[in-house]
Amino acid sequence: MFSLSIDDPTRITPGDPAPSFYQRSFANPRYAFNSAAGRYLVLCFFGSGADAQAQAAVQGAYDRPDIFNDPNASFFGVSIDPEDETSGRVTNRLPGYRHFWDFDLTVSRLYGIASKDADPGEGATSLARRWVIIDPTMRVLSVIPFREDQGDLAEVMKLLEELPPPDRFAGTEIMAPILFLPRVFEPELCRHLIGLYEAQGGEESGFMREVDGRTVGLTDPGFKRRKDYTINDRELVSALRTRFLRRVIPEIAKVHHFRATRMERYIVSCYAAEDGGHFAAHRDNTTKGTAHRRFAVSVNLNDEFEGGEVSFPEYGPRSFKAPPGGAVVFSCSLLHKVSKVTEGRRFAFLPFLYDDEAARIREQNARFVGEKGSTFRADKGTAPKG
Repeated sequence: MFSLSIDDPTRITPGDPAPSFYQRSFANPRYAFNSAAGRYLVLCFFGSGADAQAQAAVQGAYDRPDIFNDPNASFFGVSIDPEDETSGRVTNRLPGYRHFWDFDLTVSRLYGIASKDADPGEGATSLARRWVIIDPTMRVLSVIPFREDQGDLAEVMKLLEELPPPDRFAGTEIMAPILFLPRVFEPELCRHLIGLYEAQGGEESGFMREVDGRTVGLTDPGFKRRKDYTINDRELVSALRTRFLRRVIPEIAKVHHFRATRMERYIVSCYAAEDGGHFAAHRDNTTKGTAHRRFAVSVNLNDEFEGGEVSFPEYGPRSFKAPPGGAVVFSCSLLHKVSKVTEGRRFAFLPFLYDDEAARIREQNARFVGEKGSTFRADKGTAPKG
């Protein structure tokens, strides 16, 4: 008889969202696992590379670079044995293969591999070793336990071989949950904003990261290359808010049943081909200083450029280029990226929207913001209320 209850509500099963986490990896001191979305992901909780069954599992994955090549799928081994790192017996093999050092059991506990009260300082840890296969939108496809006869390896590979391409993981092409809005800004306003940038120039734009519990601004041209001009003209700011009130906020309310009351930052941004302008895959609300952000809006101001299109890897490779004055609107929780501009310069107006409840979160988190972090102190989150 079918039961409406789940035997163990803490156990991860197919259809569940894959828990997000940050953990130290072979090459990254704080790897954000959900930044790898947009392909099939395989977590292999093998425990220790000194174990023969673990070695067979990892080697079996290494033998299939046709599957684990990053565009199609990525393998993530999870080790709880510090000797895997110090001895060098477990290493990355790029593309396709990476490893987490889960010595504090953060990930193993999160995925039910180790018990919630497991203590890494008490010696040997009991593990329910298994494979977790995850779809491009970070939802669990399958959970396959390790078996003594190593039949789990064949089962994992057979499942992966039979999966459709990542952009068809749902059985059909699906659309990223975004709004595409033409005619947000008039042509004259677009030209005026571009003229301000060209007259004043822009400053290199960074990105937010959590470092030692604080949100700080960092720069890395390999991750992001963009220059921004901050708009300080109050009359112009008011005009921009008015257009959002009339042309953007009602659409968000209609589709998402969310009423934005605040705007963060008024900038003209430039992704330039001569700079290799781009922004790698990221989410806009993953730090204390950015947790209040609810929706991002990208208003294109021109179309004389190639590349520079926004895409959403969890929902396939399709990218979007709004016409001049048009906007792409999306949840700040969505993984997104801006492709490299290969010709010309892309100008855009790029604010964030949130509500009064989120404004309280922003105020509470202000103490965690570093000197070069969120603009909270300079911009109190001007409400676009009419």
